[in-house]
Amino acid sequence: MTVISKKATPANTDLAGRQPRQSERTAADAAPRNASLPGHVAIIMDGNGRWAQVQGKPRLAGHRAGTANLRRVIEVFASYGIPYLTLYAFSTENWTRPRTEVEGLFRILSEVVDREAQFLADKGVKLRHLGTLEGLSPAMRKRVNHALAMTEHNAGMTVSIAFNYGGRAEILEAVRRIVEQGLRPEEIEETMFSQHLYTAGLPDPDLVIRTGGEVRLSNFLLWQTAYSEYYATPTFWPDFGREDIEKALHAYSQRQRRYGGLNSNHTSGAPAGD
Repeated sequence: MTVISKKATPANTDLAGRQPRQSERTAADAAPRNASLPGHVAIIMDGNGRWAQVQGKPRLAGHRAGTANLRRVIEVFASYGIPYLTLYAFSTENWTRPRTEVEGLFRILSEVVDREAQFLADKGVKLRHLGTLEGLSPAMRKRVNHALAMTEHNAGMTVSIAFNYGGRAEILEAVRRIVEQGLRPEEIEETMFSQHLYTAGLPDPDLVIRTGGEVRLSNFLLWQTAYSEYYATPTFWPDFGREDIEKALHAYSQRQRRYGGLNSNHTSGAPAGD
């Protein structure tokens, strides 16, 4: 069994340790393989519906194609030793979509959880859920909790799924928890506040990728991405693959992160200030 370690994995291998095809190897060799790689990549998976429209298919076909792409994308990031990957799957605002689409999407997501949980568990991946389980069916809650329990002791790559997630709701929930604890104003600071978010224990994203050509946050990790680098690609999520990932990683490696300061010496911890 190949375990996806939080340490850098061997170059040009997939989740099972296989070597890529020659066409893939050429693209992979062009990407950075050093400290310039992000430690945490977050992705806004967008464009399923438009992909389906271009293909002349119903929107649910786009969502199904998008979920089929999950394993491939995780494999590519694992091959670069990226220790943390967060995927935005379903927002709290997505409930406003047509009922038939939401119900169909949940059927697809249920299939994905059943299909992928054991595979990822066997590969050493640790799954995390970001968001709330409120509003989900008992069956869906059971599926999610079972998948989390299967991988909770794994020490490899951490894949977080933002599902039934909203950035503003996350911040409000953190504030409510702090108020309930009766803390004094002077006791509230950034590190403590971060520990009350869904992402407690995770590093902030270094790179946020949005597929589908749109350039907006869509209520995603509003607190955590204050100093993240952003990269938008016109590629729809179902088609997002190795070549697109290489381009995103290369673009990230060319940027100088200042964290509000005048140079890039600041690499971790609190922001340097504006």
